[in-house]
Amino acid sequence: MWWRFLKAIKDREHRIALTTWVAGIAAVVYAFAPIDLIPELVLGPLGFADDIGMWAIFAVLLEREQRRWQAGLGST
Repeated sequence: MWWRFLKAIKDREHRIALTTWVAGIAAVVYAFAPIDLIPELVLGPLGFADDIGMWAIFAVLLEREQRRWQAGLGST
């Protein structure tokens, strides 16, 4: 089902909400940015909590988009 969802996005059959795009871009930029809210060097593994949190927010928003796409399939 996820492959069909991603294909629908690629083929522009489903529009992703702006907040989801922003969260995705922010997650990628934050993962590779040298600036970190909780530095790994100071707190060790706990420093990854903010990185995981950004990806979790993006995952929740992407799941919401996928459910919205599925609901649209049922209504057509």
